[in-house]
Amino acid sequence: MFKKDYINVYGAGLAGCEAAWQIAERGIKVRLFEMKPKKFTPAHHAEGFAELVCSNSLRSDRLTNGVGLLKEELYRLDSLIMEAAYATRVPAGSALAVNRDEFSAYITDKIRNHENIEVVEEEVSSVEDGVITVIATGPLTSRPMADYIEKTLGCEGLHFFDAAAPIVDASSINMDIAYAASRYDKGEPDYLNCPMTREQYDAFYTELITAREAELHDFDRKELKVFEGCMPVEVMAKRGYETLCYGPLKPVGLVDKRTGEEAYAVVQLRKENKEGTMYNLVGFQTHLAFPEQKRVFSMIPGLENAEFLRYGIMHRNTYLDSPKHLDSDYSMRSNKNIFFAGQMTGVEGYIESTGSGFVAGVNAALKMLGEEKVIFPKKTMLGAMAEYISQGNMSGNFVPMNANFGIVEPLGYRVKGGKVAKYEVIAARALEALDEYASRLGAKNNERRKNEVDPNEDNT
Repeated sequence: MFKKDYINVYGAGLAGCEAAWQIAERGIKVRLFEMKPKKFTPAHHAEGFAELVCSNSLRSDRLTNGVGLLKEELYRLDSLIMEAAYATRVPAGSALAVNRDEFSAYITDKIRNHENIEVVEEEVSSVEDGVITVIATGPLTSRPMADYIEKTLGCEGLHFFDAAAPIVDASSINMDIAYAASRYDKGEPDYLNCPMTREQYDAFYTELITAREAELHDFDRKELKVFEGCMPVEVMAKRGYETLCYGPLKPVGLVDKRTGEEAYAVVQLRKENKEGTMYNLVGFQTHLAFPEQKRVFSMIPGLENAEFLRYGIMHRNTYLDSPKHLDSDYSMRSNKNIFFAGQMTGVEGYIESTGSGFVAGVNAALKMLGEEKVIFPKKTMLGAMAEYISQGNMSGNFVPMNANFGIVEPLGYRVKGGKVAKYEVIAARALEALDEYASRLGAKNNERRKNEVDPNEDNT
């Protein structure tokens, strides 16, 4: 059926290592290509696999957090990355943090000593014809491979910079202040509008132009100077006190029917998904530090208690226009022998990259074995992520997303007890739905976990 009896995996980051492990564990030979130590990206410095280039925190370990649920799903499905994380964890409160050197060494040792994995230390610039391949070369994919991907997908199939506005949970927007309307009442009232008085705008403006910006890598800083796709909202604001009022905060044509008045400035929110569970702040691309975004953007009337599902970001990030090219098993629609994994698919974060590598790796193996592919339900975080990268958002401008409850299939009913109680129900539903798939995949940790009293203890 295939020209070779092995599967190629390109890239030994978290996604590539997870994919290679899942394939190898199913009895299939893997050739794992990694250009280190012969060549490094600007962000990588160590020779080991699964190098954590930024924080050593894998974020929340609680099931009431989106990434916490994703960790639990992956652990139950026998993820190598989660095994390594729990084996090398360090105290970090409710977060899962690791000793980064031990973490990388653990994974490197497992990969290099697996009987079905051959590590090939060389840079790749194309896909071997007729061979099932998982491409997990990361957000800093080298130029030759990026050129190949761009040629394969078309000139608009690959993005090299991530510039996106913050996204908030719809249920956290104060609708006593915000109101639905479209400018001049044209069309459906698809926007939520947060009106500002002159005094509120003045306070917001002052904090916005003095807020702390995020630290940038040298390569990000260099490319930001030439990136002209959009302007950070804080940079626009510094051009003049009323610049925003003639731009993204323009109030003209937006009248609050409850008061009959036009505000001094209006921040518009646009649906991010068809379910209306997420809204983005229109025109608020930014590279402010995340805590500063929370502090300053919470000054916007109606967003004082907003839950930010994703903060605004502007950095170098090679990623696909995935909804146009990938299915929910992370395979290409135009070539089912090629799978993509990691941040280049439009997932954000260490564990999200791991999740995409898991799904891509499992399905690549199943394809080789001639078995039916696995599509996780949208009730699970793995399934919700796969749905997001393959279907996109309502705006049509695909932006990377991290794991959050806003992308998971809604419950369809209200839960008493507030947000935490709601997320507990969503997590319980997800793990119940995952059980069937864990059984099919022969996941050993699933049965063990179901017998544990506390899912956040004794994970080693």
